[in-house]
Amino acid sequence: MLNLPKDFKDKYRDLLGAEQAEKMFTAMNESSKKAFRVNTLKNKTQISYSLDNPVPEIKHAYYGEISGEDPEWVSGYVYSQDPAAMFPAAISTVKPGEKVLDLCAAPGGKTTALGEQLKNKGLLVANEISISRAKILRENVERWGISNALVTNETPENLAAAFPDFFDVILVDAPCSGEGMFRKNPEAIDYWSQAYVLTCAQRQRMILAEAVKMLKPGGRLVYSTCTFAPEEDEKIVNWLTQEYDFTILDSQIKDERVSAGRPEWGNDNPDLTRTLRFWPQDGVGEGQFAAILQKPGEIEQVAKKKRKNKKNKRNALCLTKNEQELVGEAIDKFNLPEELADWRKKAQVSNDHVFVPAIEFTGKTKLHILNNGVELGVLKKKRFEPGHQLAEVLGQVEQKRVIDLADDKEYQDYLHGETIKVKSDLRGFVLVSYKKMIFSFGKVAGNQVLKNFYPKGLRK
Repeated sequence: MLNLPKDFKDKYRDLLGAEQAEKMFTAMNESSKKAFRVNTLKNKTQISYSLDNPVPEIKHAYYGEISGEDPEWVSGYVYSQDPAAMFPAAISTVKPGEKVLDLCAAPGGKTTALGEQLKNKGLLVANEISISRAKILRENVERWGISNALVTNETPENLAAAFPDFFDVILVDAPCSGEGMFRKNPEAIDYWSQAYVLTCAQRQRMILAEAVKMLKPGGRLVYSTCTFAPEEDEKIVNWLTQEYDFTILDSQIKDERVSAGRPEWGNDNPDLTRTLRFWPQDGVGEGQFAAILQKPGEIEQVAKKKRKNKKNKRNALCLTKNEQELVGEAIDKFNLPEELADWRKKAQVSNDHVFVPAIEFTGKTKLHILNNGVELGVLKKKRFEPGHQLAEVLGQVEQKRVIDLADDKEYQDYLHGETIKVKSDLRGFVLVSYKKMIFSFGKVAGNQVLKNFYPKGLRK
């Protein structure tokens, strides 16, 4: 049984009424819902999980539990995510070619969903202010095979200075009091107080004030939290409408299990009925709030403006002819996706790391960047080693130079970093898969030994 604070119970009895509040408290002591999304960017193959119980309103999402050691996860075919937390990205209506920011992005569930909607076209900036969480975010973006992402570890203020009036869509899954996560993370109860709720609401306003600066006129803002508190939900949305003249849009979610917002919680704004609320008693997932809003103005007013300083020196250098040859010898044997087909024109090198950038910066940038586009690999003296991110991207298209591991023992051995004896006519760099799901590079020597290139930081 969760030891819910008395002040918390009293608050929601006042807001919901005694009967509904008791239903909520009872549901919070039931088991959490588990779910996962299937990555439609990846080349189609059969996964081992049941697809018989879909999450309502979310495409390619299903109830069920997955393991971080399964090939589906390691190869980026599935992502484990709370079902209610899938809705903020779903209502964003992101389209390929748009410029999108996930401002508080770790661990990456919403980022991977946004990247999937973009279909590797346009730009996805995924930011996380915590460096440890930002590294996890980068791993998940890499695993998902997203090739048009810039992963940053920055404050909202620094991002706003770099990207004024820039994005078509911004998603702010704001840090909050976490009331909706009590049954999943009971330790969050220890931090709760009404004073903490108000502190979180103030922090959310500060973050959103910077997000507003980065959104184009006419752009869409998705605001979400994993708390029930109206001070952090409806009242924040109502503040956006009053302070910045935002319009609350219809989320287009029709499932009746998703209850609407309560206008009496937000200064009687009737448009708050368009927001989404998830309660544990709804049976969808954990507690979640989500709203989609539009900034006043027309996108075209800013879209026609050109960025200046095009002639400034770039931070990274283009490849020399010799470097292009070294890279080409390694990767031209593989079937490259459309966005990497002209890598010779786009590729840059920085500290021997060769990458195709998602966005080119002119002049110097002070942003702390963890990943920009696709890292093709690393130049080492007179040779080139293709990188892990490239392997995950190549998993999106059919490949011929692939060693499919024979059984679970070989798969587990490879995840541990061991070499594998194989029977194959292939030599040199190959892609490594298990159950037809590509997850790494390897290199086959003349003695038919598969040398392990799975990153040491990911080894089990």
